[in-house]
Amino acid sequence: MKNNYFFTSESVSEGHPDKICDRISDAIVDLMLKKYPEARVACETMVSTNRTIVAGEYRLPKGIDITSDEIEKLVRKTVYDIGYEQEGFHWQKMHFECHLHSQSSNIAIGVDKSGNKDEGAGDQGLMFGYACDETDALMPAPIYYSHKILKELAEIRHKDKNCILLPDSKSQLTLEYKDGKPVRASSVVVSTQHKKNCSQDDIREIVRETVIKVLPEGWMCPENEFYVNPTGIFEIGGPDGDAGLTGRKIIVDTYGGASPHGGGAFSGKDPTKVDRSAAYLTRYLAKNVVAAGLSSKCTIQIAYAIGVSKPLSLYVNTGGTGKIEDYKIEKILENLVDMSPRGIREHLKLNNPIYVPTSAYGHFGRIPNELTEGSFSWEKTDLVDAILERL
Repeated sequence: MKNNYFFTSESVSEGHPDKICDRISDAIVDLMLKKYPEARVACETMVSTNRTIVAGEYRLPKGIDITSDEIEKLVRKTVYDIGYEQEGFHWQKMHFECHLHSQSSNIAIGVDKSGNKDEGAGDQGLMFGYACDETDALMPAPIYYSHKILKELAEIRHKDKNCILLPDSKSQLTLEYKDGKPVRASSVVVSTQHKKNCSQDDIREIVRETVIKVLPEGWMCPENEFYVNPTGIFEIGGPDGDAGLTGRKIIVDTYGGASPHGGGAFSGKDPTKVDRSAAYLTRYLAKNVVAAGLSSKCTIQIAYAIGVSKPLSLYVNTGGTGKIEDYKIEKILENLVDMSPRGIREHLKLNNPIYVPTSAYGHFGRIPNELTEGSFSWEKTDLVDAILERL
């Protein structure tokens, strides 16, 4: 194994065009789950200069419905909460279109529970989960700290209406690894949208203070490898600078490239879609394996067929760090949790309106909110004792 190397991950803020779309799509998922916990939703969003379009399908029972006015009000509030009141993208002034429609009956027949048939997966696909001991959150350090830098900058912006920072921003962190462990940042890149005619030196100092606060002591990169708005001025940003779509930041959403990815996005999908729920399950299982001390890193893959409830495969790879053989870990996990789509939702309590907070700064490495049922439940390490008992 290669033990000395450099590895890079990036994050994007809640105001990035693609992340605006993720948040809008997840806000619509949450709205429908509030109306009916078994709602089916697949919502896509596109944003551009003063324009937002939502499209997709949903299913609610007779007697429960949703209006275009409700959706428009929610979308405008979502854009307002992010902080967009700019000439080129404004929560009040933007043009809005809604093209949501009823779900195909063909999909419903194949997926719904009926007779002796359990609920099937909403689509075929393969999902990966990952955990490692590089951080307390059991996340890869480059993506973990990339998220934290942008989240901290967003908090500064939200607390001060006169802040020179604006919503759209990106971070990129390269860490040096020695003996397989991260030891320092070799470079830091942060690009942040800002108000007109403000000092780039002032922006640099805000970012510098934030990066030093977020990184472990002694990890700050050399000054000549600290890049803030390297192109110079970043006044035009958000959807006015670049169009956005739901599901375009799947590596940002997961492990920053440290793990394989099955290809499916999360936002805009209700938890019957295994793209989302099974990705949460595999993170949950991988995190508990590492938390139990069975390995220092763990990759898990699971696969499904549309309309079939049982997973087609379960794969565990500890990258040579396992205290026991990988196949033995697979055997331990096989019956630890019901891995059918219904079983995942029930175990992790996913049929709740919990998804807006997942739409920025990563779906993993977050702290569960004990006051909100299901909130980041896949980050719990409550399987550790059960895993150890099966050794």
